[in-house]
Amino acid sequence: MKLSLAIVALALAVPTVSYAQDSIAVVSTDEYPNTFSSGSANISPFTQKSKRFNDWAISFGAGVPLIQAGDLTSIKNGNGKNLFGYSAFVSIDKAITHAFGINLQYDRGETRQGWFNTKDSAPANATYQQVGARTQYDAISVLGDINFSNLLRRVDNKSTYRWALHGYAGVGTLAYRAYQKDATGQRLMTEIKPFKFGSFFGQAGAGLKFKVNRRLDLETRLMYVYTGDDEFDGGGAQYSEINKREDQISDNFFNATVGLSLKLGKHESHLMWHDPLQEIYYKLDVLANKNQDIEVCKKGDADNDGVCDDWDRQLDTPAGARVDGAGVALDTDLDGVIDLYDKCVTVPGPVENQGCPLEPTPTAPVGKIDDITTNMEGIEFDLNSDRILSTNTPILNNAVNYINSSNGTYTVIGATDTRASDEYNQKLSERRANSVKNYLIKNGVDSSKLNAVGRGEKDLKYPECDPATKCPEWKNRANRRVYFEAK
Repeated sequence: MKLSLAIVALALAVPTVSYAQDSIAVVSTDEYPNTFSSGSANISPFTQKSKRFNDWAISFGAGVPLIQAGDLTSIKNGNGKNLFGYSAFVSIDKAITHAFGINLQYDRGETRQGWFNTKDSAPANATYQQVGARTQYDAISVLGDINFSNLLRRVDNKSTYRWALHGYAGVGTLAYRAYQKDATGQRLMTEIKPFKFGSFFGQAGAGLKFKVNRRLDLETRLMYVYTGDDEFDGGGAQYSEINKREDQISDNFFNATVGLSLKLGKHESHLMWHDPLQEIYYKLDVLANKNQDIEVCKKGDADNDGVCDDWDRQLDTPAGARVDGAGVALDTDLDGVIDLYDKCVTVPGPVENQGCPLEPTPTAPVGKIDDITTNMEGIEFDLNSDRILSTNTPILNNAVNYINSSNGTYTVIGATDTRASDEYNQKLSERRANSVKNYLIKNGVDSSKLNAVGRGEKDLKYPECDPATKCPEWKNRANRRVYFEAK
């Protein structure tokens, strides 16, 4: 019976979703994506450094255990008194995906069993044996945690995400001491020590969490504990001359608790509270209001590049030129010659030589450096992130070559859009600048040539985007950037 319970509990704990932290990160290579190589050269497995969310927490709480089925009294018998015990728990919680986690939990408590009826039914003349019992227990268990609110959340649900329904199931080891007391006094009836095969137990239940803030959650939880033991309540078959109820096989109990969860980590959001569908909602809202049908290309597509004029940052793209998502003609090597006219697409060269380097190879640049080369614009970031994207590596690899060939020093400047507070945006811009600086140093740039500063939301490429809701998303993304200045 106990082995079957363990198998069922573990089966319930298997995750049924595939949402997880980002599993793609940029890795340093000598090759960067071009016309003939895919971006896969710059992809590496997920690491701790590339996490976007916190996924550890410590939970603790207290509650009331209540015997549901036992030889003495219980709520199933419908009689007795002094039925309410006490309990406390602490757990270490690890989120595996947006909807599944694993908890290592320690419980300690005491159940109480009062008078019991000496007859199978309880008519008016029923007699009661004045025998009481209490059971002190300690338990260590591993629980699977399923976040049903994330698992079953609808695509069209745009409500504020602060309540979450969780389900728990798992197995562990149980140690206890059961005492019985009658008119002659109190005596120890049964003692079970932990980490024995016979001390395994299972528990399952549900909890409702409320997100107080980014660090703290409040939770109420109701668990059903299956002990698999007929002597847990201080009674059992061996005491049948005292206890007249032998129809119980296992003494089980409910445990109702109230607790707090402290979320650990440096990130703004915890993985279990991140709703991946909200990212889809935001992108859809850029296109249309929720009460309107999506109308494609309200202002047309003047340059016929496949990007509507509403979002096109270059309305006069030459015919036949490949463009990015913002309608800007691609310039892979950032030499000022778009790919359509560039005879050396992946190697920078002057305009007068159709984008190809002059022969012999030019020496380190001297004198004034033009803005197009030094700024190396286009290093943009996801919302609330300082992670370098694979699309940024061609620009950064070009920056490595350029800085190494020059005699000057450079300032790496980080910026943000206008969401969040000034203080938070300042720190985020500093992290972005340092992320790019560290990438350049890791790929061979002398650290003495670089300095990183953050300007927060004070250095907007599009100043009209304050607040951010006044602009389309491509402008806000352009504000979330890093660029270079030559000293």
